[in-house]
Amino acid sequence: MPQAVHLIQLAGSDQSFPCADNDTLLRAALRHGIAFPYECNVGSCGNCKFELLEGVMSFCWPEAPGLSDKDRAKNRGLGCQSKPSGPLQIKLRTSEKYAPQHRPVRTTATFVSKHAITHDLSEFKFETTTPVAFLSGQYALVQMPGIAGPRAYSMSNVGLINGHPQASQVMEFQVRRVPGGHGSAHLFDQLAPGAQVEIDGPYGMAYLREDVERDILCVAGGSGLAPMVSIARGTFNSPKMQSRKLHFYYGARSLQDVCGLDMLQALSDWDARGHYQAIISGEPDTANLTNPYLRGFAHDAVAQSFGERLQQMEIYFAGPALMGQSLLKTLIDLKVPMDQVHFDQFY
Repeated sequence: MPQAVHLIQLAGSDQSFPCADNDTLLRAALRHGIAFPYECNVGSCGNCKFELLEGVMSFCWPEAPGLSDKDRAKNRGLGCQSKPSGPLQIKLRTSEKYAPQHRPVRTTATFVSKHAITHDLSEFKFETTTPVAFLSGQYALVQMPGIAGPRAYSMSNVGLINGHPQASQVMEFQVRRVPGGHGSAHLFDQLAPGAQVEIDGPYGMAYLREDVERDILCVAGGSGLAPMVSIARGTFNSPKMQSRKLHFYYGARSLQDVCGLDMLQALSDWDARGHYQAIISGEPDTANLTNPYLRGFAHDAVAQSFGERLQQMEIYFAGPALMGQSLLKTLIDLKVPMDQVHFDQFY
């Protein structure tokens, strides 16, 4: 059935955009080049907040934690959780840094294959019907049949680089099996080759900056491996970045969780320009941990390894929220300029 399309007007400006009633305000805005602020895209962070001035809308997740009771009382909504029921006028403060580098598209995709990375982390390969242009480090929303709401997964394959001839029809995601998680359970246990899903992307601000001349630090934990591997692949494939060195730190809970080195060693010139370090936080003290592993937490290892040298590096990170919060505090304490630090906020 054709979807109704409604006009969304931004109050106090001459900007407007169409939004189908099966799309969200945030994603429709980005599809039309509107610089709508956001981060998590799934209702948790609150960065895509706006005020409804006129019209009626519905909510994908009425209890989304990114919106407080006070926000609701003031007629505020979340762009990623709001759908129009007719024309709307909204109050929104746009910011040019959120203008999409590549406008997101929705496309069906066919599941091709998966392979195990660790005991609970696997890479899933899809082929999209429509080519998707994305940058290394970005993510997409995957809507699986029978699962309420899309899941945000980062691409692990290399995104567009300078001079790349065309968008890709291959998207690869590295996903960790989450105990009790319906989305990951569907991927691991029910999705068979040939099955179709909907993929909507790209999204995310923590993409590879090719024009920056600083060396790179990637810090990953868990399924945060995916965007950091994509950043590394983009770095080593970019003609602009052939003189950059890349340090890759992976925080793991135990020895069986350590991963990523084989993917990096497959990159041309890795031995000359790359450095990998795994840090293990959860093994008992009696564990026989020898080189190349460190004991402790990723943020401490980064601080001890680089100290104030971090001020001269371009830093990307992805992983568990606590790891990200600890690393961000460490970088702030070491006076690293925040415009050199890139991450997408997930919960």
